[in-house]
Amino acid sequence: MDQLSIYGYVIGSGIMVVVFYSYIVYLYRSEKRGHKDYEKYGKIALDDEIDSKPVEKGLEPVKKNKE
Repeated sequence: MDQLSIYGYVIGSGIMVVVFYSYIVYLYRSEKRGHKDYEKYGKIALDDEIDSKPVEKGLEPVKKNKE
C-alpha cells in the first residue's frame, strides 16, 4: 500500500507540473498576442492609492454622492 501512495504522489506531482507550465505558456502567449498585459496587474499592490489611475480603461472608480 505504501508503494501505491508513492506512485500516486509522483503521478500527481507530474500532473501539477504540466498544469503549471501550461498556464505559464498560456500567459506568455496571451501577452505576446496583445490580449492582456499581466505585468500591469502586479503594479496594483505597489500603487494602491484611492486616487491612482485605473489599470484598464473603462474601469473608473465609483464616486459616492454625499447627500
